Amino acid sequence: MLRLFILINFSILNIFACEGGYESCKQKLIDSKSITNNTIKIPVINNRRLIFSRTTPKAKILKYDPFLSLYLIEDKQKFKYPFKINKYLSLGSAMVNYTNATEIKIIKNQIGLNSLAKPKEKIIYPAIVTNSCCLLIGIVTPKGIIEKEYIQRFLSKENSSYSDIGIRVKNSKDGVVIKAVNPFKINNLFKIGDIIISHNNKNVKKASIFTKDILFSKISSKHKIKVARGNKTLIINTIATKRYGGGYISDTFLEGKGYNINKNLILTNVPKEIKNSLRVGDKILKVNNIKIVNRDDLLKNINNFKEKVTLLVSRDGFQFFINILI
Repeated sequence: MLRLFILINFSILNIFACEGGYESCKQKLIDSKSITNNTIKIPVINNRRLIFSRTTPKAKILKYDPFLSLYLIEDKQKFKYPFKINKYLSLGSAMVNYTNATEIKIIKNQIGLNSLAKPKEKIIYPAIVTNSCCLLIGIVTPKGIIEKEYIQRFLSKENSSYSDIGIRVKNSKDGVVIKAVNPFKINNLFKIGDIIISHNNKNVKKASIFTKDILFSKISSKHKIKVARGNKTLIINTIATKRYGGGYISDTFLEGKGYNINKNLILTNVPKEIKNSLRVGDKILKVNNIKIVNRDDLLKNINNFKEKVTLLVSRDGFQFFINILI
């Protein structure tokens, strides 16, 4: 309690010690040339810039996170007053760009890579989220806000890999519930509809915290998950593997097999061993004989079969079936 009291009071003092508020943050963005067109390029410590961009920057790339479309590059301008991550409690925050500083309230925290944080207010893009001391809280993207924990991890880790235990979850009135299960993960004992009770003996109440704990864990780490399935309570022990899909990469569980699929259900990558059967540019029409119109449909229906997934594919007006073994 004493530590929390000190932290809260330090945060309050920190806020009131700042001069200029969000207007000074706007000016700092302008001075550092942190926004160009739809590219956010924030100066950070060690003469580097943190970039959010949907196109590859024309610069020496030190690090890249394809899931969140983040880059780290050298800052040739060497801006003297880089943005720092906010490590304290904040009484307020705002979306800030060159012309606006809109105070916001986050009503939905980031759930992993696929569901970014959402404010109550209308998204302003491109922009960053800061407190009144211009400490970085998030990056505003067209899909939502990338929260500071994900930014800090990207800046501090050598690579941008994430861990996966073969499930996707969401918040529900009953708790954190499994909405999709990877059929390609060996001995995947989870089922759609399972409610997550605890993770490594820690109670699970929010999908955002549970998902972050999984993503940030080490690949090959062990996880003990207690779930409620109907009237039963089960303990499932599983090992984290490398995450292949999510965020700005398609997330259908086929990514682990070497497939990538754009929002129009067109294959943008296929594994080498199957290139005689499938090609980049082929379009998926059905999965397991069910017509699909988007990647969510594909993710939903790929769980239904245990031995193989059957795809109906279109190429140059010709349609054909192909099986992917599980």
